[in-house]
Amino acid sequence: MNFSGEDVCHIVAMPFPGRGHINPMLSLSKFLISRKPNNILITFVVTEEWLGFIGSDPKPKSVRYATIPNVVPPEREKTIDSFPQFYEAAITKMEAPFEQLLDQLELPVNVIVGDVELRWPVDVGNRRNIPVASLWTMSASFYSMLHHLEVFSRHQHLTHDKLENIPEISSVHMEDLRTVVRRNDQPTMQLALECISEVNKANYLLLTTVQELEAETIDTLKSIFPFPIYPIGPAVPYLELEEKISTNSNHSHDYIKWLDSQPAESVLYISFGSFNSASSAQTDEIIEALKNSEIRYLYVACGETSRLKDKCGGKGMVIPWCDQLKVLSHASIGGFWSHCGWNSTLEAVFSGVPILTFPLAYDQFPNSTQIVDEWKNGWKVEKSSKLESDVFFAKEDMEELVKRFMDLESQEGKKIRDRARELRIMCGKAICKGGSSDRNLDAFISDISS
Repeated sequence: MNFSGEDVCHIVAMPFPGRGHINPMLSLSKFLISRKPNNILITFVVTEEWLGFIGSDPKPKSVRYATIPNVVPPEREKTIDSFPQFYEAAITKMEAPFEQLLDQLELPVNVIVGDVELRWPVDVGNRRNIPVASLWTMSASFYSMLHHLEVFSRHQHLTHDKLENIPEISSVHMEDLRTVVRRNDQPTMQLALECISEVNKANYLLLTTVQELEAETIDTLKSIFPFPIYPIGPAVPYLELEEKISTNSNHSHDYIKWLDSQPAESVLYISFGSFNSASSAQTDEIIEALKNSEIRYLYVACGETSRLKDKCGGKGMVIPWCDQLKVLSHASIGGFWSHCGWNSTLEAVFSGVPILTFPLAYDQFPNSTQIVDEWKNGWKVEKSSKLESDVFFAKEDMEELVKRFMDLESQEGKKIRDRARELRIMCGKAICKGGSSDRNLDAFISDISS
């Protein structure tokens, strides 16, 4: 497909180099292309490493990949311990090659969509007189918390033990914020807040959430900032889900065939993300609890798969990877035991599946609070006391909890499932013609095309 002339809107998309950022940026790109396939061209910028991961995946012809050199070790070698160095490298070493790439592009750029957590896209756009839309890939509530924390930190040295009540943040989320600050070293937290402060100089703020899901917070943010704020979510790959449903499924993965053979809402799906996974000792406790509970389960265990396969028992299946949205949308799934990463949270809400929350790092703690206390579509796995340092939850407690969680007939089980279905309907309305996300996508395209 050839693009030329003034009728083409050229968007340069620059995600932070991590799966939790690239996936929603890609979903946004596909949403935009689906509306004007002949009038929007997206140059999607990734590191050479990430092109190797996603380069062969299906995508619209109007999305073109461009690469910049790797600035950090390969993604598969990153650990939670190396994250501060990785985070700093992404923020400090990617700006120059990105600018060089802009100089090499044939078509003029109408807008840069830059990940908030890169810090520098707003400055690049301002220097070149290119409008910038900052994309925030976590909850609006967490953005609001960090925004108020950034303002607070200008006048106060930031340590969790001295973090007092900030009027704009609820007492419950204040405790989550202390956890976030305590678990992140000072330089990393400072960089994160610098990224937040840069949004003030952007032209737009795009949120991957849904207006109705976080309405009060989003309305408050709209009153703070002078530029348009567009919630365009849920930024999950639901367009591909529709395509997969409509195509022949003879080539389904084994796990889908296994799910096809299970009763409706009988399977607990378990995944703790690809980055901050549970310890091996904790994983052993979880597998033992699942086996003893005799519930059906599908467990994505990443690097632990081969070790756990022999331990999973007759009612469970352990796999290294899956198409998560397709799994969550399957009729046999009755619950999701999740680390509460924002993309996983949105996929569960979109699919109408209740969540058992197991937060491990960063925004996962406030996400868990939203799920349990605000949306009421899930329960939290409570930490057991007096256990080894790398085991937080005892198998006896987990066994009892998952049995209760997967009991479809109990009043408490029915309540969270009814609520999960209400949220699914809410998401469905948002992305339908005339819904909030549908209107926001159209408004954003109109803004950047004029």
